[in-house]
Amino acid sequence: MIYESKWLYSDKSFFMNKFGKVNQMKTNFLLSRKINGIAKIGLVLLLILIFAIPSYAVRIKDIADIKGVRQNQLVGYGLVVGLDGTGDGKDSKFTFESMASMLEKMGVTVTAKDIEKVENVAAVMVTANLPPFVKMGSRIDVVVSSIGDAESLYGGTLLLTPLMASDGQVYSVAQGPIIIGGFSAGGAQAQVQKNFPTVGRVVDGALIEKEIPSDFSKGGLFSLSLHNPDFTTASRVAEAINIALSDYTLAKTHDAGSIEVTVPEKYSENIVGLITFIEGLQVAVDSTSKVVINERTGTVVMGNNVRISTIAIAHGNLSIEIKESEEVSQPLPFSQGETVIVPETEISVKEEKNKLLLLRSGASIGDVVRGLNSLGVSPRDLITIFQAIKAAGALQAKLEVI
Repeated sequence: MIYESKWLYSDKSFFMNKFGKVNQMKTNFLLSRKINGIAKIGLVLLLILIFAIPSYAVRIKDIADIKGVRQNQLVGYGLVVGLDGTGDGKDSKFTFESMASMLEKMGVTVTAKDIEKVENVAAVMVTANLPPFVKMGSRIDVVVSSIGDAESLYGGTLLLTPLMASDGQVYSVAQGPIIIGGFSAGGAQAQVQKNFPTVGRVVDGALIEKEIPSDFSKGGLFSLSLHNPDFTTASRVAEAINIALSDYTLAKTHDAGSIEVTVPEKYSENIVGLITFIEGLQVAVDSTSKVVINERTGTVVMGNNVRISTIAIAHGNLSIEIKESEEVSQPLPFSQGETVIVPETEISVKEEKNKLLLLRSGASIGDVVRGLNSLGVSPRDLITIFQAIKAAGALQAKLEVI
């Protein structure tokens, strides 16, 4: 019995060890399959999330601006010198008055009449856009436009010109050679011109002398302004920001054009980083269904969401052509008649026989285009048809004529 018990015990231990290893291997195999299954499910969910993003989603950076961050317009009056006889003539009295005033400041006393024959100077208006966050010492381009009767600014140099904003303060000064990107040449009977020689540009010609403060974040808040205000788009932007920051109280919408964002505590010292993160988020932009018509050019642009109620369309052109001609009537030989001219009128009427097109309720823009193309309508005919559809109350979109 003792021997048998030992044998049974040892045999049991052997089988326990053997089956224990088998069970462990089985457990590892099942665990591996479970992990692989979870990984596959996670991959599927990730792909679903990726492809669930609408293909027309765009960055917030492309549809909205930070409120308070904008350009400022500058303007100034100056003189361009060094022109080769293409400057202002005698009729531009203000040019010579400006020249006399400028020379007087430099210690040269002359009158406007003394310099009336000068033809190498032109009076110009200088304009520029002052970008946000620009610093003192930076340079920007300026546009120079003639306001007198100068023929060309080619080869001219803009003299020191202060540029002011709407508050009357000088924020920049401009000076430098002008590039016009064109030419004008001719004689007494003919002239050749390319582009506009009376408008030029001074590259990096303006030096910033004063900065414009731009405090876009006040009290831990800043606002986004949509380029095209829309309630749906504003709500989607706020929702995208809240989801990305894991807090549904940070972004709020007060109207269709702005979204107010509260700066989280972890971004209190890095607002620029927060704005960079928000600008990279993508949202689906919504817009009002609209058909835009430009009758002058025959252009028709229709949005994707334009729908038409059930309606029948028939479009045909009626053309009437009238030709007037004169025939000579000769009398018979040996008759006492006279040769006379007899007017004749020929009238022809042509009417296109187009079929009646039926568009059912909910027809998409593709259905509309295919149906109207089957009628053989031109863009200008399309304008008339859409105006008639709108008048019939069947166009479920805004019709805008520009």
